[in-house]
Amino acid sequence: MADSLFELPIRTLAGEPSSLGEHRGKVLLLVNVASKCGLTPQYTGLERLQEKYGERGFTVLGFPCNQFGGQEPGSAEEIQEFCSTTYGVSFPLFEKVDVNGPQRHPVYARLTEVADATGEAGDVQWNFEKFLVSADGEVVGRFRPRTEPESAELVAAIEAQLAG
Repeated sequence: MADSLFELPIRTLAGEPSSLGEHRGKVLLLVNVASKCGLTPQYTGLERLQEKYGERGFTVLGFPCNQFGGQEPGSAEEIQEFCSTTYGVSFPLFEKVDVNGPQRHPVYARLTEVADATGEAGDVQWNFEKFLVSADGEVVGRFRPRTEPESAELVAAIEAQLAG
């Protein structure tokens, strides 16, 4: 088993081998995303966070997921085109993954061990659940899907990590 979140293998949306280690030293916001969800407009807020904090050592990382209502049915190419043309997404996107169940990706196996503000850990509830990871790879916050990317609580948590 990998020692840290940074060592877990993952593939980019283009299918290239990668890991979160490429982002070591940055504050990360990992989000399971979908193109055909009622929460899809959250891409706008996620991109604004990327633009606002990117130069300060922060990045959003998107993980397409088709486990919730089949709301991410597209191919890697379709996902990339949708995200860039519809929302101007500039942050990295990874391969489509399962975030729950027996095929849960190892990254999400680690993330879902962390409790949210109410003390509840376990399965991701829906698309656009957000996990805040410190620059040293510790999961420091979990924000449920309806928490807007630019909500006061999430922005405060990001800024606290960037100040730390």
